[in-house]
Amino acid sequence: MASSSTISCNATDLIPLLSGGANATAAAAAAEFICARFETVSGKFTDAGYAIDNTYLLFSAYLVFSMQLGFAMLCAGSVRAKNTMNIMLTNVIDAAAGGLFYYLFGFAFAYGAPSNGFIGRHFFGMSDFPKPTFDYPFFLYQWTFAIAAAGITSGSIAERTQFVAYLIYSSFLTGLVYPIVSHWFWSSDGWASPARSDNLLFQSGVIDFAGSGVVHMVGGIAGLWGALIEGPRIGRFDQQRSKPLTLRGHSATLVVLGTFLLWFGWYGFNPGSFAIIFKSYGTSPGSSFYGQWSAVGRTAVTTTLAGCTAALTTLFGKRLIDGYWNVTDVCNGLLGGFAAITSGCSVVEPWAAVICGFVAAWVLMGFNKLADKLRYDDPLEAAQLHGGCGAWGIIFTGLFADKTYVSEIYGGDPNRPFGLLMGGGGRLLAAHVVQIVVIMGWVSVTMGTLFFVLHKLKLLRIPSEDEVAGMDPTSHGGLAYMYTEEEIKNGIMVRGVGREEDPVHGHVGVL
Repeated sequence: MASSSTISCNATDLIPLLSGGANATAAAAAAEFICARFETVSGKFTDAGYAIDNTYLLFSAYLVFSMQLGFAMLCAGSVRAKNTMNIMLTNVIDAAAGGLFYYLFGFAFAYGAPSNGFIGRHFFGMSDFPKPTFDYPFFLYQWTFAIAAAGITSGSIAERTQFVAYLIYSSFLTGLVYPIVSHWFWSSDGWASPARSDNLLFQSGVIDFAGSGVVHMVGGIAGLWGALIEGPRIGRFDQQRSKPLTLRGHSATLVVLGTFLLWFGWYGFNPGSFAIIFKSYGTSPGSSFYGQWSAVGRTAVTTTLAGCTAALTTLFGKRLIDGYWNVTDVCNGLLGGFAAITSGCSVVEPWAAVICGFVAAWVLMGFNKLADKLRYDDPLEAAQLHGGCGAWGIIFTGLFADKTYVSEIYGGDPNRPFGLLMGGGGRLLAAHVVQIVVIMGWVSVTMGTLFFVLHKLKLLRIPSEDEVAGMDPTSHGGLAYMYTEEEIKNGIMVRGVGREEDPVHGHVGVL
């Protein structure tokens, strides 16, 4: 995994320089001694390179894992108080079940080389580990990505899904569906990978650097099918009202906390996807200051700018559309910008990231309007945010990928296709259109079928009386919050005997 190169020392080359034509035996001994010490020092530098790269990857894995806490807080704040324990438990289970199934099957399906272009077939249960190409930190890092995809899906089907369905879909997604997609685009054997040595898709492969498609579209499309098949929450679309009812989450504080945690974790998600940092791009004396560490920093900058632009665009866009400043909408807009830039973060200029975030905000707002018209209910806007903005990010990379950055990161070929609007032709964009189509098709066939089967077996949606009462008291042994008698009298408590929920606020009233 380390990129540092070993410099060799040949004693035969040193002997003539040391002997000066006399005492060849002593010169040979000196040459052997010098080369032995040189090889020792060179080996230490190689070891240091591996240590630096693996430490960097471990640190990035820890950052990405912290996003699970961000997802948990964001989800908890976005649902009503009576479903808080349920949604937080699903986030814990995504990580726990995902860890086991990714260990047993997922990593092998994703990176089990040598393999065919469709699926990996080695390293089940992490057998024959570590390898020269990757060590244990690489597994940990990839696991954090797998559970991120599962966390996205849980938001789409929140507040009305049986807990057993979470267990089944999370295991299936992290153990099979997501790993196969990551194999296609990230493994060196994948049929659409930019790291293939030959037969590149449209001579370019797909540049989905950190997973606008592999992670965000997979999670978003899976959530789309789950939410479509089980239908909207009770009260979300009232037949007697002209407009959809907004079932607001119970805590904007948790939403903001979760958003900042996700923002923090994204600095492991995007820059960390380089996997190595100890690599120089410098080709001439005095230029060794420029290397992979520079690209890592640039990637962090483009990630930041896309998210900031999307947040501000959403702030003023929602003000124009709805007439108010809404912090939860701004948080979702920010995350939409991050989801979009995730594909091209390493290969675009900072100014292009601003364009990415601006468009992502309007993509999210547009899909939310469309969802209301189609009576589609997604409590976290996960399908619109991760699916819609993720797809835009893939298109964006095909338009704005920079020639120099693509060459540096993907093999040094100066003739490699790059962004259409940057003068690189349409081959990269064509490959990215293919990526969008195949991800939609694969996830629809697999996850759509799974959710449909769960629906037919009556394992998907909870009974209506449990949904009205709340999943915490009916399925998880009690509420997440302790209420006082006064708060219960004022309508904070969920439905009890002789009470009926107000679907707008999640409060109750006396019948």
